Amino acid sequence: MKVLAINKHGQPLMPTTPRKARILLQSGFARIAGRDPFTIQLVYGSSGYKQPISLGIDTGYKHIGFSAVTEKEELIGGEVELLSGMSERITERRKYRRTRRNRLRHRASRFDNRKRDQRWLAPSIQHKLDAHLRLVGRIKSRLPITKTVIETAKFDIQKIKDADIQGEQYQQGEQLGYRNLTNYIRHRDGYKCQNPDCKNKQSEKILQVHHLSYWKIPPDRSNRPNNLITLCDKCHSSPNHKKGKLLHGWDNKVKSFKAETFMSTIYKRIVEILDASQAFGYETDFKREELNIAKSHHNDAFIIAGGTTQKRAEPLMIEQIRCHKRSMEQFYDAKYIDKRTGEKASGSILNSGRRTRNTNLNGENLRVYRGQKLSIGQRRIKKQRYPYNPNDYVQFDGKVYRVIGMQNLGTGVKIANYPGVANKVVSVNKVQSIKKRSGLCVRA
Repeated sequence: MKVLAINKHGQPLMPTTPRKARILLQSGFARIAGRDPFTIQLVYGSSGYKQPISLGIDTGYKHIGFSAVTEKEELIGGEVELLSGMSERITERRKYRRTRRNRLRHRASRFDNRKRDQRWLAPSIQHKLDAHLRLVGRIKSRLPITKTVIETAKFDIQKIKDADIQGEQYQQGEQLGYRNLTNYIRHRDGYKCQNPDCKNKQSEKILQVHHLSYWKIPPDRSNRPNNLITLCDKCHSSPNHKKGKLLHGWDNKVKSFKAETFMSTIYKRIVEILDASQAFGYETDFKREELNIAKSHHNDAFIIAGGTTQKRAEPLMIEQIRCHKRSMEQFYDAKYIDKRTGEKASGSILNSGRRTRNTNLNGENLRVYRGQKLSIGQRRIKKQRYPYNPNDYVQFDGKVYRVIGMQNLGTGVKIANYPGVANKVVSVNKVQSIKKRSGLCVRA
């Protein structure tokens, strides 16, 4: 694996060998400028000789492949595993925000102040677009890239769904016409609750549309008909979404096109912003099979960059790690003993059943089954940024451990895999920082 190098002005140079990099560092002619990938910076002026370098990017919803090649060898290559769960974090943030604002009854309405740019993307999609741009930006800051080639997608899934789609319709996706879709779902299901054990005895049931694959990792909340089903408001309740309940684990066997829809939404944006050439999946498949190279994101990126018989580099396996938990507020539900089972249950499950002001439409009052109260519900406000984040590495008792999180207002560090204890909490003063891990990091 080559060691990347930049000059004293921060301009990228051709990479060097590990031996030469070690000599430069030991002699004081260079310093460490970055990791993942490892990069040194010269402390004396040097323009350096540069060769043409082609960067290939295999874009994707969950993984990104990258490879930088010259005429003789591959300088750097590997895969990036993108961060997941962005939709869940946005939903959690919205929940806390609405709770806070409900306490401010004097707060004036600001709905008319909200404006969106014509090129606006949903936050979860914008996050993945930014991850692609951030990766390419990091590589270009450490290698003198002369050409960038982007593979967008094998096919246009929205074009398959609608042969006449064009222009701004790509930005609208499957959310457009959602009300029309829900009417179709109810009609398809015969305007009946699809829970075979439904105990709702109302003559006119309130029907709602449920996403079947919300519980998967990553969750699938796409609005394709095969992911939607009709349920009544009694079955489509918050307790039934919990793990082990009716709706959790209800599987469907139809492949999701979420990733393909994502790519068809932003691929033109990526090519435009990076001013890159465009490659197609069928071309990559043909060349890879012709060269008898196994399929992987790294190998696809190597083919996209124009690689053929060049000397290959050892792949870098990179993962994207959440930088900071910006939520300053956390709610912990009260815990009770369920009188029916004798097991611990949260207050949200043993609820009053009230959904509307019409008592005939409310569910069963489960509060009567609340037994001994094990813990109170509470809001915890984080008042400072803690010194360690999840996935950091610290040293304790002469050994290195991975950080799970902070406790007790930042005075305790929870570490993983401590002998005999699953999650041990130790004083923050007894640990020593080994490595901070956030953003794009080599997989441990």
